[in-house]
Amino acid sequence: MSISDHKRILICGANGLLGRSLCKNFTEHHYKLIISDINEDGLAALAEDIVSMGGAHPQIQVMDIRSELSIADGFANLHEAGLLPQGVINASYPRNKNYGRAIEDVTLEDFSENLSWHLGGFFTLSKHACLGFKKIGSGSLVNIASIYGVMAPRFEVYRDTPMTMPVEYAAIKAGIIHITRYFAQYYKKQGIRVNAVSPGGIMDQQPEQFLAAYADFCGTKGMLDGTDLFGAIHFLISDASLYMTGQNMVVDDGFSL
Repeated sequence: MSISDHKRILICGANGLLGRSLCKNFTEHHYKLIISDINEDGLAALAEDIVSMGGAHPQIQVMDIRSELSIADGFANLHEAGLLPQGVINASYPRNKNYGRAIEDVTLEDFSENLSWHLGGFFTLSKHACLGFKKIGSGSLVNIASIYGVMAPRFEVYRDTPMTMPVEYAAIKAGIIHITRYFAQYYKKQGIRVNAVSPGGIMDQQPEQFLAAYADFCGTKGMLDGTDLFGAIHFLISDASLYMTGQNMVVDDGFSL
């Protein structure tokens, strides 16, 4: 039997940069997939890609992570269909139109909205994922956090580029790591595990100047590809990490050292 043990897993944020990569990789490892995002057309296209790879057609469950009603309805639909997942990966990344401004230009309204959507969404999904796990007697939740949830920003790597490290991002990712520990502590006697993976930067057409400055703090690679996270995420979802809970695995080629 493969490491997947034929588990059914739900990938939230499936249409995102990391989410799509994870969906294809877990297909290759013979997991039964439920793919979730806010965009139904995008999920349908992703499902076609998965089938074209030779995978089984994934279950599609549209959910808006910003809405507790949407998440609750999504898990209720899966329960009714007998499709509650044994593993959940949350790679969602909701943000408003003003996200990513320099700190001097961030309003309290935008800061609060982005925390509500992103950190609030991770709380709500964690809540309903764990309630689903209780119904089936066990489960593993993996939240995607960030190195910037555990360290101060290195603003020098953004110098002379149009980029910055958003203040909302720091607050959100630190919060995700701590609610991961909270849920892990709350549910640890019930066969439910909750862990986080904190990646370094993920390659996404960033300027060469930024990539070079970032790589100066790293080991042999610098910015990561989504594929570089597969090992850690597979480990935490699978029974290979059966007695790990409340942990945050950093995968960053040494950037945070």
